[in-house]
Amino acid sequence: MRNVELDERKITILKAIIKNYMDTGEPVGSRTISKYVESKWSSATIRNEMSDLEEMGYIVQPHTSAGRIPSDKGYRFYVDQILQEKNSEVAEIQELMIQRVDRLESVLKKLAKLLARDTNYAAMISGPRYHENKLKFLQLSRVDEEKLLIVTVLEGNLIKNTIVPATEHLSDEELLNMNILLNSNLNGLTIEEINLEVISRMKQQAGQHAGIVDLVLNQVAEVIRADSEDLQIYTSGATNIFKYPELSDNQKASELLSTLEHTETLKDLVGGDEAGETGIQVYIGEESQVQAMRDCSVVTANYELGEGIRGTIGIIGPKRMDYEKVLKTLRTVMTQLDAAFKKEER
Repeated sequence: MRNVELDERKITILKAIIKNYMDTGEPVGSRTISKYVESKWSSATIRNEMSDLEEMGYIVQPHTSAGRIPSDKGYRFYVDQILQEKNSEVAEIQELMIQRVDRLESVLKKLAKLLARDTNYAAMISGPRYHENKLKFLQLSRVDEEKLLIVTVLEGNLIKNTIVPATEHLSDEELLNMNILLNSNLNGLTIEEINLEVISRMKQQAGQHAGIVDLVLNQVAEVIRADSEDLQIYTSGATNIFKYPELSDNQKASELLSTLEHTETLKDLVGGDEAGETGIQVYIGEESQVQAMRDCSVVTANYELGEGIRGTIGIIGPKRMDYEKVLKTLRTVMTQLDAAFKKEER
């Protein structure tokens, strides 16, 4: 719980002192802190706050003319803050993960932001790719006299809605019978398994409404194929690369930012593992498949949410990235995605 003695400004300055001291090992002065907090406050204000922090026992002055360094009490406050923030992040990720899987793409966008914030690198997540995904449910309903709504539910509760012209009139009873026909014949099948024998049997059972069967099957196939080809990749934290001098060169940074904005280029990072292996891959420097990332390290992991639903999570940073933290973070996210999916299936 936050200490009532400290307001937001004192906390910001204390954190800046501790981080700077951890980086340099040298006592920290008000001028350094002024640069560290991007001149939010004047040097006089910072000196006054540092004096208060010293009186409270959070920092000490080792020599009369020197800057300040953290005390044990200051370190304890800092560690407790980190623990609180990390616990909040874990809770936030878990809250996202337990949302319905049919909102998966919204969850992935938010997850990319959390990963970038947690690692301080750039993060990318590809939306799910569908490999032999099975049909779970079909619903045909009337919008009005001229339009029909086809709701396609795929394995993993991924829902696609399509409105098509009504080629013929169906009564309520005929609509009900058509839905029974569609689901009794198609549930659990992939598009590849809906062969001529299946289609012929369905048309025979549909009788005079065989044209509706053709209409539905064509739309379902189109929806799945279009979704498979239109790979979505969500990125976040691209500007984090400016924090690392070896990547902040104007040309390098520009090329890297441009790469992170173009889905077609990033496909090279997520499209090469069709076998669906969920192991973690690390590409260092020249090992990267993307030219603009040859000065970086890229860590990727494939997630799988049940048979046929796969995607890739990636972290892009300098070669000196904190590999241990990145690997641990990716394993945690993969576990939570898997747990969330299994919870939805129960």
